[in-house]
Amino acid sequence: MTQTLNSLALGGLLLLLSSGFALIFGLMRIANLTHGALFMIGAYVAASAARAGWGFAIAVVLAGLATALIGGLFERLVLRRLSGNAQAQVLATLGLSFIAADLCLVLWGGDPIPVSPPAFLSGPASLFGFSFPSYRLAVIAVALVAAVVLYLLLERTRLGARIRAGVDDMPMARAVGIRASALFTSVFCLGAMLAGLGGAFGGPMLSAYPGLDADMLPLALIVVILGGVGSLMGTFIASFIIGFVYTFGTALVPDLAYVILFLPMILVLAFRPTGLLGGARA
Repeated sequence: MTQTLNSLALGGLLLLLSSGFALIFGLMRIANLTHGALFMIGAYVAASAARAGWGFAIAVVLAGLATALIGGLFERLVLRRLSGNAQAQVLATLGLSFIAADLCLVLWGGDPIPVSPPAFLSGPASLFGFSFPSYRLAVIAVALVAAVVLYLLLERTRLGARIRAGVDDMPMARAVGIRASALFTSVFCLGAMLAGLGGAFGGPMLSAYPGLDADMLPLALIVVILGGVGSLMGTFIASFIIGFVYTFGTALVPDLAYVILFLPMILVLAFRPTGLLGGARA
């Protein structure tokens, strides 16, 4: 049961991380390789704010705002200048991820920084006769709430309608008056913020440490490919599948953890190249 809970908690973090990745890739067709770095920056910002005594809630908000600002500036100042050159955009995101990793190393050092959960979530909770860490249950609840909020944003708001229109047919969206530049910036900020929030909530589980970006980015890529590009529901399902596969694979056969991790993706792509829900609307 403990491993099941750990799997669900990791799936929740992957959902926060990968949903933003899926939105950016689905709309802009950019494989944003800075996403892992944004997750790491969110963890470091939250860790610093919490250690400064600002409280966990404020730390999470600051992490989300900081990564949203970084994402917006990067899209405006770099990616927009490379518009139409997909290869250059991918290389730019890769280069920024390396720069971000080195800057984090300079600013916060090479030692892991543990993050304490809120006091009211620091103890165990009883569920079905078992004791579980309260914080991990809270992470699962936050991920589910975030999934519902994202669904309502995409399906019930004007911004969501513009995002869906851009994913389905960007030339037609431009033709009916949707400003693609503002839409791209909004989506990039939203995706970056989700990555930062994932890092902030992941801090008490994973700590903030150099290399966190390289550990999380492959998982996000697998989730997006497995679930299907542009599909929020596919991302939701794939996040928890990968959470279970990675957690149990690491615990049972650690030497083959990555082999087991990539097997679901390979099998799905062999029989359904677009992913589990590829082609479905975000």
